[in-house]
Amino acid sequence: MPKSYEFSPTFLWGAATSAYQVEGSPLADGAGPSIWHRFVRTPGLVLHGHTGDVACDHYRRMKDDVLTMKQMGLNAYRFSIAWARIFPSGRGAVNEGGMDFYERLVDTLLENGIEPLPTLFHWDLPIALDDRGGWLNPDVADWFADYASAMYRRLDGRVKKWTTLNEPWVVTDGGYLHGAVAPGHRNLYEAPIATHHLLRAHGKAVRAYRAEGRHEVGLVVNLAPKHAASDKAEDVAAARRADAYMNRQYLDPVFLGSYPDEMKEIFGDAWPDWPAEDYELIRQKIDFVGVNYYMRDVIRHEERKWPVKTAVVPQALSTYTQTGWEVYSKGLTEILVWVKHRYGDIPLYVTENGAAFYDAPCARDGRINDPLRVDYYRDHLRAIHDAIEAGVDLRGYCAWSLMDNMEWSLGYSMRFGLVHVNFETQERTLKDSARFYAEVIASRGAALGAGG
Repeated sequence: MPKSYEFSPTFLWGAATSAYQVEGSPLADGAGPSIWHRFVRTPGLVLHGHTGDVACDHYRRMKDDVLTMKQMGLNAYRFSIAWARIFPSGRGAVNEGGMDFYERLVDTLLENGIEPLPTLFHWDLPIALDDRGGWLNPDVADWFADYASAMYRRLDGRVKKWTTLNEPWVVTDGGYLHGAVAPGHRNLYEAPIATHHLLRAHGKAVRAYRAEGRHEVGLVVNLAPKHAASDKAEDVAAARRADAYMNRQYLDPVFLGSYPDEMKEIFGDAWPDWPAEDYELIRQKIDFVGVNYYMRDVIRHEERKWPVKTAVVPQALSTYTQTGWEVYSKGLTEILVWVKHRYGDIPLYVTENGAAFYDAPCARDGRINDPLRVDYYRDHLRAIHDAIEAGVDLRGYCAWSLMDNMEWSLGYSMRFGLVHVNFETQERTLKDSARFYAEVIASRGAALGAGG
């Protein structure tokens, strides 16, 4: 007999985007440029030279996109605020043109029964602040807190769940260590500094919320189980380092007041000592954690892979997405249970989960059939139900992504959307995965018990 799936009536069913990936019009209405505006214009850094100048044109098509969310039955929408729209120079007077967009977005969501879930920083630091050192400048924590306070004062009440940072690991690993994302640095000594200032900024933004806000504030991290490829001591140690580097580096300081011991092993003399008062700042009480989950990694020791000295071992019997990520739904249950056991019974949300697969052109009936993505969502939604049954206080789920968008340095080559976007005409088409997700939402999970 098929298993029965049922979710709480208060469970949040959402989809997620980020500002630079969908909005377009990056300099409209007085906005300043972000580091991504510069990164995409640097030859060779972004596939095909793609930019976010138009993206999904969400900045101008926002109301129609909200109606699409309503059509799907979403009751939550996770989006990010472009810091440089609010403060074109990163600081100073509020740019009312940019603020107006987010006020209208929040109001439109609420009018359609959709809870706004804004993230204050999703990788698009104002260029003016990057020119002053960006996340390497200790003052960035105060700059971020001032920006956060401006948003709280304007939107708190209409917004009841705030996120400070999205995936700080990507900012430091990709932006300061390996150069894959903006600002594109490659420096062993910079990465730990950026990590620490991101967490200090998070702490100051949480502290500012306790002074200004009345509801909830949290942090979003990307997590992945790290399984050793063998029982060899060197592979077990490699998996432990990989786990510390990605999973514990950003949560241990927030909840336990210290970085994992392995960080000094990984970075050597590039890993600094920080004052005790910094850890007190970082360890502000938060109301929830958002978990972004895409894959697991099977890890072996690899001396040449700097600096963590690990390599991911492909799994012969697994399905992989177009981005090369293993489809492993059980890992989502595993990582949610792990967070509960390591950090306590804090409310959790899955704030991103999704996959890039090839989407065939529209069929004659106008539908876009994406069976691999349908299977992906079915399995991962079952996995979050398993986590709830295991005692995890999981309160919501956001698919990545609402619509196809600019996938950072991969440009428009990868489609993650539930909604297909024709980037030449900006026409939106619900994929079969969107229709399936709508059925799950409408049935409060019962549709997960059928098929597959």
